[in-house]
Amino acid sequence: MADGMLDEKVAVVTGGGGGIGRGITQRFVAEGARVLVVDIDGARAAESASAAGDAALACVIDVRERGSGETVIGTALDAFGRVDVLVNNVGHYGGGRKPFHESTDDEWDDLYRVNLAHVFQCSRAVLPVMLGQDTGGVVINVSTIEAFRAIPTRAVYSAFKTAITGFTRSLAVEYARHGIRVNAIAPDVTETLQVPYSKWLTPEDEALIPAWVPLGRFGQPADVAGVAAFLASDLSAFVTGTTIHVDGGTFASGGWFPTEEGGWTNRPRRP
Repeated sequence: MADGMLDEKVAVVTGGGGGIGRGITQRFVAEGARVLVVDIDGARAAESASAAGDAALACVIDVRERGSGETVIGTALDAFGRVDVLVNNVGHYGGGRKPFHESTDDEWDDLYRVNLAHVFQCSRAVLPVMLGQDTGGVVINVSTIEAFRAIPTRAVYSAFKTAITGFTRSLAVEYARHGIRVNAIAPDVTETLQVPYSKWLTPEDEALIPAWVPLGRFGQPADVAGVAAFLASDLSAFVTGTTIHVDGGTFASGGWFPTEEGGWTNRPRRP
């Protein structure tokens, strides 16, 4: 694409096979970038890369594994010769809900690997590459609104996502003098493979969406992708160390509410 915001840029997107990651891949390619689509699901990675044509390449790997960061960045260098943008998109809230005192060490470790360790690993692997480029680079961490508000029964998930905020700020300041910018995105109520909101709603629920989301609708991967494209481009050349909330106004307006059954919801039926 001529005159795109990301012309000649090379990006790595973890979890790029579906949901928000796929939306970011599509937007980056539309803006002129070449993209390494990283995903644990080979079929999704291949489908996402194929949809982007020659501008994208699939990389099938589990970013939770030690050494995965070096493999991912090495693959991008072999294919494209440089890396200008890293999007650390992979994350997951874990299994079923349970009180914190019933959680296990293994569950904590799993949440750490998928939500925080891979951010460390991929960032550590890409920084020497960006330091060796005259143009520096951009790191974008995809977090969640639950890094900034409570999420009952998922305290460990929230803790690791909150850690991304601190990591983003500190890394941004540490590498700013080298022309490397680091920012984060905190989505909420966005339709993804993990949280397919439209499939969960009754007709009565649909009428309540404007009460849950000030902008009156659920988010789509394209909404997050637009912000990622902004952060990856020169339009945000003076933006680093911050988090952009892509939530339709939910963080500003509310949070989680107790239910009569003793649980919690961010979609109350009697708001």
